[in-house]
Amino acid sequence: MPASTSSSVERFDDKARNAFEHAGKTTVYRGELLRHPVYTRVLHWAVALFFFLALFTGFGIYLPWLFRWFTPFFGGGPLSRVMHPYFGVGFVFCFGLQALNWLKPMIWTAADSRWMRNIKGVVSGEEKMDPPDTGFFNAGQKVQFWEIVGGCVVYLITGVVLWAGARTFGRIPVAVSYVLHDISALIMLGGIFIHIYLSTIGEPGTFQSMIRGAVSEAWAWTFHPAWYKQVTGRDPQQDCEEARRKMNSSTKPPKQS
Repeated sequence: MPASTSSSVERFDDKARNAFEHAGKTTVYRGELLRHPVYTRVLHWAVALFFFLALFTGFGIYLPWLFRWFTPFFGGGPLSRVMHPYFGVGFVFCFGLQALNWLKPMIWTAADSRWMRNIKGVVSGEEKMDPPDTGFFNAGQKVQFWEIVGGCVVYLITGVVLWAGARTFGRIPVAVSYVLHDISALIMLGGIFIHIYLSTIGEPGTFQSMIRGAVSEAWAWTFHPAWYKQVTGRDPQQDCEEARRKMNSSTKPPKQS
């Protein structure tokens, strides 16, 4: 990205963050680190809301025999068909803002390639801590981010074709767009399931970062040690070992005299 474009994006993000920080609040307690400011959290939940609204109305359109019970929540089948593209536009727009917000930390690095080569150990839990060079986002999160970017491009192009219909683009482009639209939706849905699992059960403490905006220092040095070192100036491995020593000493029974 050109330096002028990058600086423009950063200025836009700074203004947006400042505006939302005046409207909301992020409380960071002792032993915690700021992870996501108000602006980021609002964008995240707006993206999630529009995604599931588009998903549910889409299910009612493309598989009415299976998901027709969704459509009454949106006023019936015809109204669901009308609302679906608007929900899709809302999803693409909000994610576009989120993409600008996260563009810099989502750039692929050599550390991400090493993380992917060691993905079995990270996912299986064999490694108690993520690799020491794992920054604000790990490689798995970056893969999903860029998959959604690609999915949004597909949604936008195919959505316009489907919205305008065969009279504008012809039957073959419409037929192809139906297939690409559905495949992209299924891929994204699979990624969302993985995302929900990792943000709750897979990496405990992650969900609160999008609710309160803060995470514990232990969470940070466990899953994003390079980011922890960047914001604290301390060695994550040493702090982890120090915390373990304190925990072990506090749980040892007192010596009997």
